[in-house]
Formats: sequence, C-alpha cells, structure tokens
Amino acid sequence: MSSVSTDKRVMLTIVTESVIENALLADLDRLGARGYTVTDARGRGSRGVRDANWDEAANIRVEVICGRSLAETLLAHLQERYYANYAMVACLHEVEVLRPEKF
Repeated sequence: MSSVSTDKRVMLTIVTESVIENALLADLDRLGARGYTVTDARGRGSRGVRDANWDEAANIRVEVICGRSLAETLLAHLQERYYANYAMVACLHEVEVLRPEKF
C-alpha cells in the first residue's frame, strides 16, 4: 500500500456578513494570505437566522489555509477590525495538505 506524504497547516474558517466581503478579502491579501475560498453560507446563530433571501442578510464562509503564525495574525485582525460591528465567527482547524508550498 502506498503512503501519501502530507504536511500540517491550519485552516482559518470565517463566517460573516456578505456586505463586508470586499473589505475582508482585501485585508486577507494585505496581511499575507496566499489564497482563500469564498462560499455562500446560511444558518442560525446569536443574531438570528441568516437565510440569504435578502442580500443584506446574506452570509459568506471564507476559508484560508496557511501557517499557524499567519492564522493567528489574521484572527487578531478580525477581532480588532470586525468583531464589534459585524456578525462574525472564526475558528482554526489543523489540516494536512498535499503541495504545502501553495500555502
């Protein structure tokens, strides 16, 4: 059986209001994220149901795979810049990746 060689990285997952997408992605670029994935998101949390039926109530999910140091820098920025004024949750997950040079 062949084995696959992987390297550890961290995935930062952010779920937030779609109205801040452009500003958030610009911040991620500026702070050194090499890439990200953005998808539409629906759900319910402390600020109620977010069902995307109305643009102002839509959410996005942003995922960034990077090293732990950068992930912590990004988290600190999110907390400082967005947490007080926007519905946002963020979490870190340890992941194993192929082609670690991409991250």
